[in-house]
Amino acid sequence: MYDLLIRQGRLATDDIVDIAIKDKKIIAVAPLIEADAQEVIDLAGESYVSAGWIDDHVHCYEKMTLYYDYPDQIGIPKGVTTVIDAGTTGAENVGDFYELAQQANTNVYALLNISKWGIVEQDELADLAKIQSALITQSLAAYPDFIVGLKARMSKTVVGENGIVPLQMAKKIQSECNHLPLMVHIGSAPPELEDVLTEMSAGDVMTHCYNGKPNGIFNTAGQLKPFVREAYDKGILFDIGHGTDSFNFNVAEQAKAAGIICQTISTDIYHRNRETGPVYDLATTIEKMLVIGYSLAEVLPMITENPAAAFHLDNKGQLAAGYDADITIFNLKERRKTLVDSNGNTRETTTVIVPSHTIIGGSVYDCD
Repeated sequence: MYDLLIRQGRLATDDIVDIAIKDKKIIAVAPLIEADAQEVIDLAGESYVSAGWIDDHVHCYEKMTLYYDYPDQIGIPKGVTTVIDAGTTGAENVGDFYELAQQANTNVYALLNISKWGIVEQDELADLAKIQSALITQSLAAYPDFIVGLKARMSKTVVGENGIVPLQMAKKIQSECNHLPLMVHIGSAPPELEDVLTEMSAGDVMTHCYNGKPNGIFNTAGQLKPFVREAYDKGILFDIGHGTDSFNFNVAEQAKAAGIICQTISTDIYHRNRETGPVYDLATTIEKMLVIGYSLAEVLPMITENPAAAFHLDNKGQLAAGYDADITIFNLKERRKTLVDSNGNTRETTTVIVPSHTIIGGSVYDCD
């Protein structure tokens, strides 16, 4: 007997499947599974199922003052099974974050800020003495299943007069730590985007890829900067990281036309842009991708298998036997809605995404 059987769930391909779960794992996915289960959810072919949604750029260490939220407010209620905190904490406070994260029902992982206290202040990389590789190494050894990468924020307000140096230090630390995934925040210059991308390697993640700032991926004439194409082609991963100030509809549309397709969709959510926008939740960010012309089948890998691969979450991101029983059940509803980007630009949609159930390790939770 299975622990949970999801019957007649609809995939993005419109195929209908049953999903069997036992001992926190997916046991089988097939058009029909004839078996008994302790719990059955019958979707009658009407609701969609996917691997559990992964938001790979959030801020959810609740003890911070600048950027913070709570995993179980941005995760389970919103259809998100896994969140990756993007550098809110550093080596000095990641242990406390770990203890809090273990109390959440949502899966929580962390990218370790290369600055030892994380984002306590906006300019955490203005003092290079805060970047201590020995402390980082100790944290990685202490929390190997929690810390899944490093984070460096490379924009003027963060690095002060240090330019590209903090990123160079991050790359050195990365090379000493088995090439752990590295996420790099881009923003206002200096450092210039070209210098940032030159330092980055294949597999590194550039977040805020569709921001509308002058130091972004397009020039003032609306042309893709040549070095951006080179970085994309060499395997640097592009992540949305919507946030309060980092997603622009026009840039995202231009990028799609130019073939610069992000690998991952993330929110950069924290309590303020969740409560008052423009982010609100991951579903709203997905809606923005749909309204600019992406299909559901194109979008779902960007919040499941792609972030799982980028951050080496080997048991997540796939709706397949042997993977963790993390599943999102959701519906597409016909409803008019105005979507707003980080710069006040709007788009009108008639299709909204409404998560109904979040399943983590086979445990079923209702969404908002």
